[in-house]
Amino acid sequence: MTNWIDSGGNEPRLYSVRPTNCKSEQRRIGDARHRRNLTRLAPALALIALAVSSGHARDRGQFANTNPELKAWFDSLRSGKGPCCSDADGSALSDSDWDSKDGHYRVRVPRYGLDGQQQEFVWVDVPEEAVISEPNRVGRTMVWPIYGYMGVTIRCFMPGSMT
Repeated sequence: MTNWIDSGGNEPRLYSVRPTNCKSEQRRIGDARHRRNLTRLAPALALIALAVSSGHARDRGQFANTNPELKAWFDSLRSGKGPCCSDADGSALSDSDWDSKDGHYRVRVPRYGLDGQQQEFVWVDVPEEAVISEPNRVGRTMVWPIYGYMGVTIRCFMPGSMT
């Protein structure tokens, strides 16, 4: 007890009993934070890398014999909702899978469940801005559906030959 009383008792001490070099303490604290941030960031980056690698487009050769002019035309198709992408993203429709009433179109497309498996076909109204107005070079009716958490929407729709 005597040492405690002789050493100043209740007098406040700034940081510690021993003198320190504040810069080296800050560096050690900063290094610890840096390591802790890296250990949190590394698993997140690993998950992102795994997700990105599974999402790459693949050319399986299914369009190897496609006419280059026709492919370029498909790639340039746009509706009021944006680019349609290409024929690989669109689906050809039979006459029984689309109709027109009072100048509005609707299409019958598959609805997918949470597991990604096709469940049933549903009728979806085509928004006016999704209709492609330029002449149809392939002659068949095509639709470019978008599947999201809110259900199915139509990005692009191209009615059959407009002759």
